[in-house]
Amino acid sequence: MFYGLNKIIKKILPKQLFYRALLIVAAPIIILQITISIVFFDSLWIKTNKGMTRALLGEIKFFINAYDNEQYDKDSLTNLFQETHEVQAEYFPHSFLPEEDLERWFSPMDRTLRRELKSKFTEYWFDTTSLKDFIDLKIKYLNGYFHFIVPKDRVTNSSARIFALWITLPAFLLIIIALIFLKNQTRPIINLARASEKFGRGEDIGEYRPSGALEIRQAGYEFEKMRKRIMRHLNQRSEMLSGISHDLRTPLTRIKLQLSFIKDKEIEKKLSDDVIEMEKMLNEYLQFASNRSNEKNENFDISNLILNTVEKYENTKISFENRSKILFSGRKNLIRRCLNNFIDNSLNYSEKVVIDIKKSANNVVILIDDNGPGIPQNEYDNVFKPFYKIDKSRGDSKSSVGLGMSIASDIIQSHGGSIKLEKSYLNGLRVKIFLPF
Repeated sequence: MFYGLNKIIKKILPKQLFYRALLIVAAPIIILQITISIVFFDSLWIKTNKGMTRALLGEIKFFINAYDNEQYDKDSLTNLFQETHEVQAEYFPHSFLPEEDLERWFSPMDRTLRRELKSKFTEYWFDTTSLKDFIDLKIKYLNGYFHFIVPKDRVTNSSARIFALWITLPAFLLIIIALIFLKNQTRPIINLARASEKFGRGEDIGEYRPSGALEIRQAGYEFEKMRKRIMRHLNQRSEMLSGISHDLRTPLTRIKLQLSFIKDKEIEKKLSDDVIEMEKMLNEYLQFASNRSNEKNENFDISNLILNTVEKYENTKISFENRSKILFSGRKNLIRRCLNNFIDNSLNYSEKVVIDIKKSANNVVILIDDNGPGIPQNEYDNVFKPFYKIDKSRGDSKSSVGLGMSIASDIIQSHGGSIKLEKSYLNGLRVKIFLPF
């Protein structure tokens, strides 16, 4: 029971820290204001209005009783009542009370007035809306009725509006101040999250400057230390691979030169093939290790990029029909290289390649389907490992050293995306590339 209630509360509560903190600050203020208002209206305003209304109707009843006394002059009594009580009174003989009911059920003043009138008179009618500052009151008397024009301030306390104003304005002022402070406190967290997201996508964020509360600054300092360590590691790796590239290419070139002097062509060809494979392995490994290039992010039409990539193949096996414009921010050349790896792989093992692109709420989804032999489901994760080759459905090939899928996966992950392999509707392999935007 409590677990289900907890889930419901979590769904109702806001998800963002800013709004949760605002709720923590604003909820007690609002609850306090509502409580004070209820106590005030119940114990002070309503009771005060009830007493004022009861006193007014007591005066009116006294006037009617005096009007019955033949010893008093009616006109003098009416004038005296108006001068002393500020209530206009007039008797209309042979008249009937209006039948239209203008009482407002939601008005505290109308409810109090009706309740007190019912306790003192049998037939009555009143209207509190037609006249701005007065109440139109009619009370049955003999064969007619008395018509009273009563000021509203005789039955209601004007301090209620002032009280409502004074309890509302400070509450709004406190909430506005809380909004300003909370915005300043959550901004450093948002900046840290954005910097982490950009760095995770391989973008250059420059020098990150921590700000905010002590705990947030500490998190920012630790993030900056981690970022510098990762950048230092990447630079060291690039420098090391550049040195390896320089050191290995020179002896390979000498070996190729010496192979040209071998008279046995069969041996010379075998050795040359091995040297070429070593060069290819070296080149692909260097590309794999240094795929996080210094290329900057740019906005481009990813559909147009796919179309240009397909057109360069000039191959009727490839089809791409979706020409809708989809803007994406990323490293254009790396995305093109990723697509080339998957398309090359499909062309090597199939006769038909179909490419499609879709746009969801948060991702751009690229689909590459082929009618080749496919990949066993238990190998879906292994094919993304460096230098891993499948000796079954897709066969071993000297044209590949097993780094194409690894490079493609690393490129997509550097953009914050992912790759999923499935069974294609063409009975081959389907590659689903997810790129967040």
